[in-house]
Parts: sequence; structure tokens; C-alpha cells
Amino acid sequence: MGQPVIIQIENIYYPILAVIGVPANLVTIVILCRGKCGLSKCITRYLVAMAAADLMVLIFEVILYEIKDAYFPYSFLNYTPICSLNIALTFVSIDCSVWLTVAFTFDRFVAICCQRWRTKYCTEKTAAVVIAVVCSWSGLQNIPVYFVYEPREIIDNVPWSCNVKSSFYTSRIWAAYLWLETILIPFAPFVLILLLNALTARDIVLANRVRRALRGNNNGENHTDPEMENRRKSIILLFAISGNFILLWMVIFIFFLCVQFTDVHFFETNYNDSFTIMEQSGYMLSCLSSCTNTFIYAVSQRKFREELKNAIKRSLALITNLIK
Repeated sequence: MGQPVIIQIENIYYPILAVIGVPANLVTIVILCRGKCGLSKCITRYLVAMAAADLMVLIFEVILYEIKDAYFPYSFLNYTPICSLNIALTFVSIDCSVWLTVAFTFDRFVAICCQRWRTKYCTEKTAAVVIAVVCSWSGLQNIPVYFVYEPREIIDNVPWSCNVKSSFYTSRIWAAYLWLETILIPFAPFVLILLLNALTARDIVLANRVRRALRGNNNGENHTDPEMENRRKSIILLFAISGNFILLWMVIFIFFLCVQFTDVHFFETNYNDSFTIMEQSGYMLSCLSSCTNTFIYAVSQRKFREELKNAIKRSLALITNLIK
């Protein structure tokens, strides 16, 4: 009997995602670190950190977990200690990626809506501190994940593969930890990003009305407003990144709602079940969010496009010289 359709799709989807996503994030990190995209140092720090976290998601979840299981099921990476460590690092990288997106959204909310706090909070130093706290907390809170798993089987006295311990489903401590993890990913980030974007959008609408009234646009006069133009560029970047996150995490968010507030339980995976297909589709879309920011920057930021074109030209020239 052949593999379920969703597994066949994953076996094609994840390698393509890795081939596109890893170089895209590496190029993004290099371009942003050069500091020639016309972005503030504060924004640049967040975007570099987000690209690095997305790269880690692609490495640990897509390459070392999904692709490894599909194409290299008997590699040394399936030894239980290594397998458990990889899963824990997968959770760490996902948490970093998600919460850095929240941190960036909050930073832009402060910059646009909270003028009194902007000069103190929206700085390169504050961004560095926030990034360090997010990454440290993500690492610490996922330490227990390493201890969730036990060997699936023992072959020649070697623990092989990872299987969730039976006590995970019966222990109150693990149940509380699972609830905490579910709240932190994806409920809290999803709600926070929606809330912050709604507040930011409301403030933008009100501010634009006031500025137009002060500049006489309500009388049919046509004025250019540099402040509104700068705000517009910042808003496009913010809404593109956070909107992309909301769109691609929507399916997994709905899935978790179904699991937490219905009687649906998953003790054995059935890849022909509609809820399992929904879960796997949600994971595929959430992984996609780890390689789309590069394309968002390319579409929304003119200077990033220019730097990307220059990087491609230099790479082609280097390849041509090597061939010659």
C-alpha cells in the first residue's frame, strides 16, 4: 500500500522549501548586515534576528526532522539522544521566530503610536536586549522537551528514534506544561499581533485625518507630506510581515482551537483523518513563513531590491570567472 497523499506532498514540499528558504535567509542576513537598505539600526537588528531564527527553523525542523525522516530514516541523527536534542532545538527555533515577530510588531507599534516612548524604546540597544531575552527564554522554556521522549526501539543496545513517553499523557505536570506551551505558541502571539496591528491601524487612520485637515487636503489642495510617506513605508513593512505570519499560521491556530476546545485526541496518527491532514497542512504553512520574509523585503523595500540585484550580479560574475 502506498503512502498517504499528505505524506507524498510533504516529501516533495519540504526539500523545495529548504532549497529556496536556506539561501534566501542567508542572503537576507548578509544584505541587512551591510546596512545599506535605508532602515534604522533598530529595525535592522530585528529583521536580522528574525532571518536567523527562520534559518534555524529550516535547519532543525525542515532539514534535520522532516527531510531526515523521509529520506534518511536510519541515519545517526535518529539515535534517541540526538533525535531528542533536535526536536528540542526545533521548538526553540520556532519560539524564537514567532516571538521575534511579536517583538518587531510591538516595536513598530511603539514607534508609530507611542511618541513619548519612541525615543527611549525604539533604539538599537533596546532591540539587542529584547532579542537576547526572547532567545534566552525560548531556550530555557524548551529544556523539558528534551526529556519528553524515550527510545522507540533498542537495536544492539542502541536507543533508536524518539517516542513520546506514556507518562506525558497522564502526568499533571506535563499536562500543565503542554497548556503553557500551547498558550505561548500559537495563541498568545496570534492574538497579540492581531491586537497590535488593529491598534496601529486605528492610530494611523486618525493621525492621517488630522494631518490632512491641518494641511488643507480637505479643500482639494494637493500637498506632499514627507512624514506621512515615511510612516507609509514603515507601515507597509510592518503589515506585510505580521500579515504574512497571521495568514500562514491561521490553519495551525484553528487546529489548536479544535484540539483544546473539542473532544478530539490524537494517540495514533491517521494520515487519512481530516484533522491530521489539517494539522500537517498547518505545519507546512507555518514552515513556509520561515522563508517568505525575504520576498516581502524584496517587494516592499526598494533599496533591499537594489542590494539583492547587486548581490546576484556579483555572484554571477564570480561564477563566470571561476568557469573561465
